[in-house]
Amino acid sequence: MSFLKRKPDTAPQTSAAPVDSADVGTAADVEEVMKKYDRESNVRVWEGVPGIVVKALMAGFSLFCLYLTLFDTSLPEFRLTIFLALIIIIGYLNYPAKRGHVRVNYMPWYDIIIMVVGCLPFFYFAFNANKIVNTSYTVLSKDPLMLAMAVVGILTLVELCRRSVGLPILCVVGCLLVYTFANVRFGKVLYDLFFTTNGVMGTPINVCQKYIVVFIIFGAFLERTGISNFFINLANCVAGSAAGGPAKVAVISSALCGMVSGSSVGNTVTTGSVTIPMMKKTGYRGEFAGAVEAAASTGGQIMPPIMGAAAFLMAEYTGIPYARIALLAILPAVLYFTGIFMAVHLEAKKLGLKGIPKEELPKFSVLIKKIYLLAPLVILVVLVSNGTRTMQSSAAIAIIVTIAVGLIGNIINAVTASRAGERFGRHLVMSLVRRDSGAESISLPKIVDALEAGGKGTITVAAACAMAGIVAGCITSTGLANTLLRGIVSLSGGTAIIALFLTMLCCIVLGMGVPTTANYCIMASTCAPILMSDQIGIPMLAAHFFVFYFGIVADITPPVALAAYAGSAIAKAPPMKTALNATKLAIAAFIVPYIFALNPAMLFINTTPIQVVQIVISSLVGLFGVAAALNGFLYRNINPLFRVILAAGGLCMMIPGTLTDVIGLAVVVGIILFQRAMAKKVEKA
Repeated sequence: MSFLKRKPDTAPQTSAAPVDSADVGTAADVEEVMKKYDRESNVRVWEGVPGIVVKALMAGFSLFCLYLTLFDTSLPEFRLTIFLALIIIIGYLNYPAKRGHVRVNYMPWYDIIIMVVGCLPFFYFAFNANKIVNTSYTVLSKDPLMLAMAVVGILTLVELCRRSVGLPILCVVGCLLVYTFANVRFGKVLYDLFFTTNGVMGTPINVCQKYIVVFIIFGAFLERTGISNFFINLANCVAGSAAGGPAKVAVISSALCGMVSGSSVGNTVTTGSVTIPMMKKTGYRGEFAGAVEAAASTGGQIMPPIMGAAAFLMAEYTGIPYARIALLAILPAVLYFTGIFMAVHLEAKKLGLKGIPKEELPKFSVLIKKIYLLAPLVILVVLVSNGTRTMQSSAAIAIIVTIAVGLIGNIINAVTASRAGERFGRHLVMSLVRRDSGAESISLPKIVDALEAGGKGTITVAAACAMAGIVAGCITSTGLANTLLRGIVSLSGGTAIIALFLTMLCCIVLGMGVPTTANYCIMASTCAPILMSDQIGIPMLAAHFFVFYFGIVADITPPVALAAYAGSAIAKAPPMKTALNATKLAIAAFIVPYIFALNPAMLFINTTPIQVVQIVISSLVGLFGVAAALNGFLYRNINPLFRVILAAGGLCMMIPGTLTDVIGLAVVVGIILFQRAMAKKVEKA
């Protein structure tokens, strides 16, 4: 599984569970919905010899990126321009100009021209990097040929972003470019955006090439070792037999898969193909089942240790080591998933749902034998945490360990086959060259598939990062940051809560059509510095986490909620109802960022252990109160007035301060005791 916003190469079968196929969406249903709403799902179809050539190019691109990341010591301008040139080539090979313009083994002539002409400026820059870097600004900004190359290169990237990501981010880029060209000389703008590391070759694309690519490839390799099935089976062992077990399994398995996958949609499709049919079979409504999986899968990007691409960018922007960012993210992530778990439990009790019979659940004694599948993750976390290796080296080592883990699977399968009468050596050799070598084994075709998937998963992130670099470049060239600061401070009156609310709206609106990575880059360049200003006063790390969280929840926030739409396709439920349910379930994601922004103790900033314990307890009680109020059930149905009071009490528990905690605790506990007493009274009657 990739840890970015990437869909699986082929949608999985929707269920291994014995459910009525008429009630569950098929892989084709998921693909249809994704092609309707998501540009990343609209790719060219290559088969036969052309398919082999394109696959080889993608795999070769991944290998070259690994080389650049791990061994190349040349100028940044050389590395980044080569990287962008190759992104343009594989990008146009994959993405057509319009949705539906897909024919097998077909690429129109104009796309070939755009691809070839568009990559030439970057190749020219790469092979003349020393000369261009040492040429003065006054010469380059007045050279018609160099300016023409800058225009062609930028426009080619813009078009690739339109095809692979969508229009929302381009609307932001377009407005900023118009503003920049109106206030800054034409030649200087092009010089800043193309020939310096303040534009398309800025921090976002540098982090993408340096760190993100190798982790995408790691995620692709990890996906092919069967770790998703291991996590789902582990979640079944833990919570499958509890009330409404399948929904709790969905929450736990998505959280576990989220440790290595930051893809909201990809996680929804992968784990949802198993958990959503199970939930429907248990008795959950389709829109609720799809919403549970979407909400839990969206949390994948905030779940350590990997947390998606934006976490690496956060480390670069803030200067805080990535290992520390992952550590500080644990508590908010636990609160997020706990909030969803509470909502699922209350819904199960409300509907009187039971769990999966224990005899149908996987045996822990069998599952523990596959614990070796976690070795790549454990080694990655250890290497990143102790600082003995760089992040990219740690990921490369983890890839090697993943292959080794797959080989262990091959050997185990060969031993099992030999006991059944097959020759051990022959079975082992065949498993290494066959694509269907087994879910927990590795083979040469799987390695090529992983490298191809890594290359394909990089395209949209790189295109979005390039646009984010343009945004940052425009802001730097024009000094727009100060104008934005004055505007936000004026609208908010210097009140932190209002500034946070306005920032939240910006993140959600932009995130509805933009990958988390690009959303975070733009917000980190614009809104985060405003929140950190003296007038607002939010600590740096809290401000960056705030914009990071709200960029993520856009995947489940109507009207464009891609993760919820994927879940609705599997659940055969109305997309908008599923999205609304997902938003309600993930209410913690809309509350927790305000908690750590206003009370950074949750992020272990300027705090004591006692304060951390206090905020954890108060937040959990508050989340329970809000979840019960939204669900309308606590031992029995809650009347509307009590629901409002309970929600208010829960929110009080989450507002920093001892007084609000005491008031909120009294309200929540009081209503819980009252509801329990009334339920017992009804039972006795």
